[in-house]
Amino acid sequence: MDRKKKEALVAELHETFENSSLVVVTSQQGMSVSEASDLRQKMRDAGAGYKVTKNTLVKLALKGTKFEYLEDRFTGPTAIAFSSDPVAAAKVTVNFRKDNEKLQIVAGGLDGLGLDVSQVESLAKLPSMDELRSKLIGVIQAPATKVAGVLQAPAGKLARVFSAYGNSN
Repeated sequence: MDRKKKEALVAELHETFENSSLVVVTSQQGMSVSEASDLRQKMRDAGAGYKVTKNTLVKLALKGTKFEYLEDRFTGPTAIAFSSDPVAAAKVTVNFRKDNEKLQIVAGGLDGLGLDVSQVESLAKLPSMDELRSKLIGVIQAPATKVAGVLQAPAGKLARVFSAYGNSN
């Protein structure tokens, strides 16, 4: 790879770190190309990304970002999972690891906070931002539905009284 391509890759990785809330450092030694492609697709479906990285370039890209403290975690064959959603990349990584033992979680970072393997696993158990949004909308809509039901109840009772009175005559 020539110098210009390396500089472009470092700039792209730096931008990825700047725009991500969550980064999960993984070791993917022994994974086949098809397994890595499957993981990439699952990441894309969840709104996250997954890149196999060259350690020296990643260490350069980490400089000046909120994930700079992860620099010493990049040894051996590594890859990064990343997402702007603080849960998505962790959830996909942990779920994929259940079926494929070749993928190992090394460490993680959440908006400048270092995470160990157990913390990444705990983060994966949380609902995603989309799930939280849908629950919040449900909570907001529930009172409105109940108010509408309460307001309709007296009219319904009145209609039944008139109906009963009309049927008796």
